[in-house]
Amino acid sequence: MLCLKARPLLSSSFSLTFRAPKHLKGTVRFSSKASGSPITMSIIEHVVLFKVKEDTEPSKVNAMVNGLNALVSLDQVLHLTAGPILRARSSLSNFTHLLHSRYKSKEDLGAYGSHPDHQRVVKENVLPICEDVMAVDWVADHDPTPLVPPPGSAVKVSFLKLKENVADEAKGEVLGIIKGIKEGVSGIQQITCGENFSERAKGFSIASITVFPGVPEMEAAESNEEFVSLQKEKVREYLDGVIVVDYVIPSSSS
Repeated sequence: MLCLKARPLLSSSFSLTFRAPKHLKGTVRFSSKASGSPITMSIIEHVVLFKVKEDTEPSKVNAMVNGLNALVSLDQVLHLTAGPILRARSSLSNFTHLLHSRYKSKEDLGAYGSHPDHQRVVKENVLPICEDVMAVDWVADHDPTPLVPPPGSAVKVSFLKLKENVADEAKGEVLGIIKGIKEGVSGIQQITCGENFSERAKGFSIASITVFPGVPEMEAAESNEEFVSLQKEKVREYLDGVIVVDYVIPSSSS
């Protein structure tokens, strides 16, 4: 299940720290003052869920966290944050940690995954203590702003597994409903969604990530039960499984 050579197992794992790469400011821009026209990128969202083995020594978890966090300095990484999951919202999820990162292209994600430093950390620090890992990758439907959500932001990740033989029109309908959530729920800073292209997604084919300023705003959005229930009902007939997890971006550390 865990391939070390051809594909990125994780986008830079559980880092209990958070920071943007130094090269970000110089290489990523969303508008051009000179031309007056926007510069767009097909941002790649990469989310990894991990289940650390029970009774794993804290020192080994820390070694993994530190090793993976150091990979944020690789040129391909635009944004990276990872840490313990705040809440699992579905019975299908028994994962303990989450990793979210962003890239300018699929090629950059692939280059990161095959980088020798990444391969070394996965082999020496991740595989020995994780009993389950799944990864979901998608091309964001728009360029998220800010590209790097600030520390303290609350993140909700949703993976949807569609029933077999669901038509493309239905997929489009589901994605359209997800995109429309921001208009009906206050407090959302950004939301992206798309179809998975990872081979390690366990059959989950649609993914989204929603960012709130903090946990209070996320909980306030969830209290809008009528709207939330309506959106669920619209897609229920197409679904064969759902994973939803909440996560808080940790504060940066020097």
